[in-house]
Amino acid sequence: MIKNRVDVITMGCSKNLVDSEQLMHRLESCGYEVTHDCEMPEGEIAVINTCGFIGDAKEESINMILEFCQRKEQGDLNKLYVMGCLSERYLEELKSEISQVDKFYGKFDWGAIVEELKKNFKDEVEYKRHLTTPSHYAYLKISEGCNRRCAYCAIPIITGSHVSRPIEEIVAEVRYLVDKGVKEFQIIAQELTYYGKDLYKRSAIAELVEKISDVQGVEWIRLHYAYPTNFPDDLLRVMRERNNVCKYLDIALQHVSTKILKKMLRPVTKEETYALVEKLRREVPGICLRTTMMVGFPGETDKDFDELMEFVKWARFDRLGAFAYSEEDGTYAALNYKDRISKKKKQERLDALMTVQQRISTNLNYEKVGRVLKIIIDRIEGDYYVGRTEIESPEVDTELLVNIVDGKLNIGSFYNVEITDAAEFDLMGKVV
Repeated sequence: MIKNRVDVITMGCSKNLVDSEQLMHRLESCGYEVTHDCEMPEGEIAVINTCGFIGDAKEESINMILEFCQRKEQGDLNKLYVMGCLSERYLEELKSEISQVDKFYGKFDWGAIVEELKKNFKDEVEYKRHLTTPSHYAYLKISEGCNRRCAYCAIPIITGSHVSRPIEEIVAEVRYLVDKGVKEFQIIAQELTYYGKDLYKRSAIAELVEKISDVQGVEWIRLHYAYPTNFPDDLLRVMRERNNVCKYLDIALQHVSTKILKKMLRPVTKEETYALVEKLRREVPGICLRTTMMVGFPGETDKDFDELMEFVKWARFDRLGAFAYSEEDGTYAALNYKDRISKKKKQERLDALMTVQQRISTNLNYEKVGRVLKIIIDRIEGDYYVGRTEIESPEVDTELLVNIVDGKLNIGSFYNVEITDAAEFDLMGKVV
């Protein structure tokens, strides 16, 4: 056990990661040595930042807590703190069932961990953080919460209503991160197209992205987690006109059957969904679309699923993730619908959907062979430099491999690379 060291463990999404990075900065400012997701945690203090989104994520967070409880019982840990979405949602249950944890914090009161450790943190700038990503890219959280009330989603129950951060504060954070060497920004929110409606009484996402784009040193901006209803057209203009705004959009569509979308409480139809995909590709030529789909939602028939399959084949999404519906406590769907579709049927539909997407993704990758694309180098792995193009987001998308024997490259630098070969998840290339 290493005295004065804190091991921080982050579960779940990149929004949680930003919270962990801010906590780590505060702890370091108070004189602690801090590690993140360490393979061999040895600190006298541990902080677990939990996820409470879906069943599998909750189970993973619980197992991590229990693993550290065991370390504490064995005398390998003095203090254990838990924060994040799981403890925000199930605070009283966790306190009564897991007594080895010294204190539980929710999604928004984690800053008090420093006070609990009897340290006096003073920093007038809340967004300062210890980056856990490679120094050339960072996640930029522009809001908390969500005003959408999708029937299956527990996020609004956990995080509350949408709260936008002021434009000036976000731009100041971008300048701070650029000074630390960051060139690439992943803009994240539970629903970024709603940004500004609470603060400015209008959608201000296009204005925000323009102002971030204006900051000298910002090379790439990538947009995550948009919503299809009333999509702000002005954002497409910004994506089309600004060279450092990547032609990349992560927009969760969830389904295409009008009947299922209505049951999901998503105010969009099949026809509007098809029209939106056409508009995105027409207004931003070459745009990369990432989406998420759900199968097995209560009431989904074979006909509804066939509509979804036809849509995915037609749309040829660059990236598609999918998951089977699982009932979440307190949601509209859990309270009002019976989950009658068997796990076996859900898995069959999920497998069929992802088989189709696998073929699409592989074909789209092969279509890139022979093209010269701008890439950024993230790391060295074995005999290869590993990088990404503007239409690849870190950790979730395709990576591009360049053989080390082709010459020395610098981590965090940009290069033009000719694509020489492709597979489902990887591209091969050589610097030109």
